[in-house]
Amino acid sequence: MSLVMDTLRTSTITEELSDTEMGILEGLFDVQGYKTGEVIIQPGDKQPDNLCILARGEIQVKIQSSDGEVAIHVLKPGDLAGIITFIGGSSSHISATQCAVGDTKLLSMPRAKFETLIHSHPMIVYKVMRGAMRYVHGIVRSMNAKSSELNNYIYRNSGGY
Repeated sequence: MSLVMDTLRTSTITEELSDTEMGILEGLFDVQGYKTGEVIIQPGDKQPDNLCILARGEIQVKIQSSDGEVAIHVLKPGDLAGIITFIGGSSSHISATQCAVGDTKLLSMPRAKFETLIHSHPMIVYKVMRGAMRYVHGIVRSMNAKSSELNNYIYRNSGGY
């Protein structure tokens, strides 16, 4: 099995796809390699509108704070990187630095290549975009839960309720 196909089989973005449909997608991805500490993307960079799926290693997401650079999340294999620019956001909204942790492999597919499937395989496009939305929804749900926990912590400790 190839690294691309193995990664597609474990990604939430392709969970509705058949093996045949994943085979069609497989040829559209390139594999990019990064070494430990290598910056993948940082604020100010023009990020391509690629769909990126972490295949191997980890990606540490860091933001600049008043205390310096702080890690806020670690992407694991199967996670998506840069999903907002792929879906249609602007790369000017990049506010975090992504760095490789360990020997990292990232699958990358330009949106233009993906869009070639619109006429020939519209159901693949539909299913992948549903998967992308489920992935983003999972992030929003997680952030909402964390926000609620923080809110409860603050108000319980300061005498609220």
